[in-house]
Amino acid sequence: MLVRKTELIVYDFDGVMTDNKVIFMEDGSEGVAVNRSDGLAVDIFKKRGISQVILSTEKNKVVTARARKLGIPALQGISDKSSSLKKYCRQNKINVKNVVYVGNDLNDLEVMKIAGCPVCPSDACRQVKAVARIILDTAGGDGVVRELLEHIK
Repeated sequence: MLVRKTELIVYDFDGVMTDNKVIFMEDGSEGVAVNRSDGLAVDIFKKRGISQVILSTEKNKVVTARARKLGIPALQGISDKSSSLKKYCRQNKINVKNVVYVGNDLNDLEVMKIAGCPVCPSDACRQVKAVARIILDTAGGDGVVRELLEHIK
């Protein structure tokens, strides 16, 4: 399925841009692995004029650093993703029906129900797969954003 009218792509972070695993250091800091091909895809979406944002329940320096590197905003510490997305869309004059939301777990369910095109990685939980319009072949952290590029023209 190709998505034709996309104004905004919203990414959950853990389990979408990462494999949902964390490396916990002795000093309490955290690290994750990300896929470089996702960065390439983010750049291509930018060139196409599609806005992008990370929307995460976590508040984490890793998310901040990755968003900065990608050159996209990150909204963190969000407990109600649906309300946050509606507010973001209202502030940026974006129709929520023209939003692609990529999520993988239960905290993404409600926001996926309001987004125009809910998408999930292959290893998303079964409830998320049930509401997704597109279930990618790629697992979280293995190039989800890169595969999404093939679905959005």
